[in-house]
Amino acid sequence: MMSDDFQLHKDLQRDGIELFEFPLCKLLLCNDSQYPWFIMVPKRQGVKDLYELDWQDQQQFLNESSALCEILMQVFNGDKMNVAALGNVTPQLHIHHVVRFTNDLAWPKPIWGVHSLQPYTAEALAALKATILPALQAIVVPNSDQRLD
Repeated sequence: MMSDDFQLHKDLQRDGIELFEFPLCKLLLCNDSQYPWFIMVPKRQGVKDLYELDWQDQQQFLNESSALCEILMQVFNGDKMNVAALGNVTPQLHIHHVVRFTNDLAWPKPIWGVHSLQPYTAEALAALKATILPALQAIVVPNSDQRLD
């Protein structure tokens, strides 16, 4: 069940664009056009690490994350899917899902701190949404009918 007091951390609000609602997680697009970079945030207030979620939420997260990874690799045809939860700067539990390519700017190193964020243009954001939202809406995850447009 969603925390009534759930709020996105200010860092996630600043750097993320809300795209979609899974039953457990908000899905954000990191506003960095250099990579297909998505962030899943479980809608549970006060949680910093994955192990702090109850068992059912851990299972739901794994289902949602796996479905997202499969869709992202199909849509973007990446070379590698990176999934990571750091939280050293932004303490709210959030899990990065980044499609990587052997020819991207940071390959083979991690993307953090390599280059400054390059925000999406309005046109690029509209094109990405037109590509990814139909794929996300087709995901079969229980209760996934809630979404943001």
